[in-house]
Amino acid sequence: MQNLFIGKGNLGDSPTLKRITGRNGDFDVATMRVYFGRYAQDDNGEVEQVGGFWREVEIYGAKAPACAKLLRKGARVLVIGEERDFTAHDDNDQEVQVIKVVAEDVALQLTRIKSIEFEASRKPARQDESEAV
Repeated sequence: MQNLFIGKGNLGDSPTLKRITGRNGDFDVATMRVYFGRYAQDDNGEVEQVGGFWREVEIYGAKAPACAKLLRKGARVLVIGEERDFTAHDDNDQEVQVIKVVAEDVALQLTRIKSIEFEASRKPARQDESEAV
């Protein structure tokens, strides 16, 4: 990664999932907008938001469907990835530079979580592990 990005933020909307055909075949991509707030202490020692920025975040491959299925608007996430700039067109068809984060990982932060339900393990438990529970 050339431009390592690590940030905690909140999803502006639920992720969208697309299936894209590339030169190496089809793959999934989940796209989401995340607000990364900046915080500081005020004169009274209270924490307050003093700014922040929006980034479009994309994650590819096997993690994309999980992000689209499990993450929702307002979820607090930790994003690890690389900032990349792209050329896009605005409403007037003018070229504009867009900075996105291509995520290696998007992790759900445990704030505002009511419950978690785990999937069964993908590998069979060893005999001594299953008896110990």
